[in-house]
Amino acid sequence: MNTSSRSLVLPAALPLDGGGVLPRVEIAYETYGTLAEDGSNAILLCHALTGDQYVASAHPLTGKPGWWERMVGPGKPIDTDRFHVICANVIGSCMGSTGPASLADDGQPYAMRFPVITIRDMVRAHVGLLDALGVERLHAVVGGSMGGMQALSLAANWPERAERVLVVASTSRHSAQNIGFHELGRQAIMADPRWQGGDYYAGETPDNGLAVARMAAHITYLSEEALTAKFGRNLQDREAKTFGFEADFQVESYLRYQGSGFTQRFDANSYLYITRAMDYFDLAEEHGGRLADAFANSAARFCLVSFDSDWLYPTAESRHVVHALNAAGAPVSFVELSAPHGHDSFLLDVPALDRVVEGFLK
Repeated sequence: MNTSSRSLVLPAALPLDGGGVLPRVEIAYETYGTLAEDGSNAILLCHALTGDQYVASAHPLTGKPGWWERMVGPGKPIDTDRFHVICANVIGSCMGSTGPASLADDGQPYAMRFPVITIRDMVRAHVGLLDALGVERLHAVVGGSMGGMQALSLAANWPERAERVLVVASTSRHSAQNIGFHELGRQAIMADPRWQGGDYYAGETPDNGLAVARMAAHITYLSEEALTAKFGRNLQDREAKTFGFEADFQVESYLRYQGSGFTQRFDANSYLYITRAMDYFDLAEEHGGRLADAFANSAARFCLVSFDSDWLYPTAESRHVVHALNAAGAPVSFVELSAPHGHDSFLLDVPALDRVVEGFLK
């Protein structure tokens, strides 16, 4: 597979929804497959909250396979023998694109001086990247979870840029419960003494707080069925209970492992900024309060996919978007898939999803 890892500085400052600008924006991205001479085979793949541009190649910090390697590659549902896939790290993140850890004009990390960003700001940076790459119109924009928010935002605000829009396990706005879970994670980070108001880059990082934030979020990505099947109430040591605060139960050990591993590849301030951007996301509010109006100018074909075990973005959220697309007269397909894994089903082995993705893109 023809893979390229690159970064690009946008030629102009990036205006932000909050009224400010980012004077210098660097976008880190990877490409897979070859761009057709007429540019007609490009797919923009948008990553989720803790994702990155390494969609189908080994992560440089962890060495683990790309987060959607099972979906992207030669002969796979997103076939890189046919399509040119572009996946960019969102602004505000920490894998090469401009974010809180980047240096400001004074040579010091932005930290909490980094401006508040929105999902639409992330997509505005993606559009700047596409312009710089000479990609005027995408064969498709594809995203799951927060990536699906970006796909919807591109369809609503740059309707001429994509022929197809594929949204998996996502929503057009965050619920109060989702905002509450994110706030729990943010408070865990900010309560860590090593956070130091965000100015920790010259010293120890707030790993304990970030690990707790990841643990809390990871519970929302799974389902009760998946946790019960994998762990139940199984003890680490079947012969004894410590009756203390060690990880007696296997599920406790699993969550602690998830938290500690996450701190090796993610920045705590980026977590604060990106979760806030997701919480602010409300596509209907951006377009006068009526979601159908967000898609009034779109000529794209849409496909939305939900999972019956996803309680983070349940099927009702996808149906809400589908109804709005119907009201706007947009061609849309919708399917709820059965999978036991919860929200993370879009990342795991669900053959029915493979068939939907492959069929829609073709």
